[in-house]
Amino acid sequence: MYGDYEMKLAVLGAGAWGTALAMSFARHHEVVLWARDAAHVARMSAERCNQRYLPDQAFPESLTVSAQLPLAIAGAELVLIVTPIAGLRPTLKALTAISTALPPVLWACKGFESGSSLLPHQVVAEELPASIPCGVVSGPSFAREVAAGLPAAVTLASDNASFARDIARDLHSPLLRLYANDDLIGVEVGGAVKNVMAIATGVADGLGFGLNARAALITRGLAEITRLAMALGASQQTMMGLAGMGDLILTCTGELSRNRQVGLKLATGKPLDVILAELGHVAEGVPTAREVLTMAERLEVDMPVTAAVCGLLYHGSEPSQVVEELLSRSPKSES
Repeated sequence: MYGDYEMKLAVLGAGAWGTALAMSFARHHEVVLWARDAAHVARMSAERCNQRYLPDQAFPESLTVSAQLPLAIAGAELVLIVTPIAGLRPTLKALTAISTALPPVLWACKGFESGSSLLPHQVVAEELPASIPCGVVSGPSFAREVAAGLPAAVTLASDNASFARDIARDLHSPLLRLYANDDLIGVEVGGAVKNVMAIATGVADGLGFGLNARAALITRGLAEITRLAMALGASQQTMMGLAGMGDLILTCTGELSRNRQVGLKLATGKPLDVILAELGHVAEGVPTAREVLTMAERLEVDMPVTAAVCGLLYHGSEPSQVVEELLSRSPKSES
């Protein structure tokens, strides 16, 4: 069974994932979906769907949309920020400019902040009062499927274990199952670095290296993610769960993965700027790769797949050469 407590939620960010979460939660709760683009909000309100990102997915009746942030969060018992990582800090600043007496805040942003290499919870700690309960939602979930009401399971992590359990219980439903976790670092690292690995597997697939090579890259990618996460203080167990292995497998193999699409297109020789323009969505693995490598070098964590992806994205490396070098690395102990 899932919690029968009906909440009022404000979902901030009307991209594909923010809209999908708002639609899913609106099947059981009262939800306001906020976007800063007033014209986009007006169109969503008139058409009762988000044609820009999730065409033909009709909004539930209990979902309303707003371009006014104060109105969107008025009376909200929970705020969920669903922006690209670059939008997290500006959204937090906008919230605290309205009030410091905010309800609990969750975020579903994946990545490291460009320039600072901070994880989302570290950005939140700099911008929100410590008294506000906070947490992250992450896991294997494509927006289109969640919006369509197909089953999915994700992790809700907070360093406040009882808060994570309570909110996971209240938001849990048969179609979007939430599992509580107190390993905030592990969940965020898993959600961030899997996008980098998806670019690598997309390149390998695009070059026709086969399913064996894909499995090898995913497995070694998981090892990289785990090394970095543990160096930052995470639990190895988290990497075996939804926010680690689960999200990695989905993003590296699913046709709806934007980061995998970047890799597939890189394999054809397309320039990165053209790929991103054609994509029409944010591919978080692109800016994240550089931040991850910077952090790995600082912590002296070996991350050859991440280094190879950075070579492809930023240093003009040839896709076929990069993948061949990864697959021909000197043998060593697997662990």
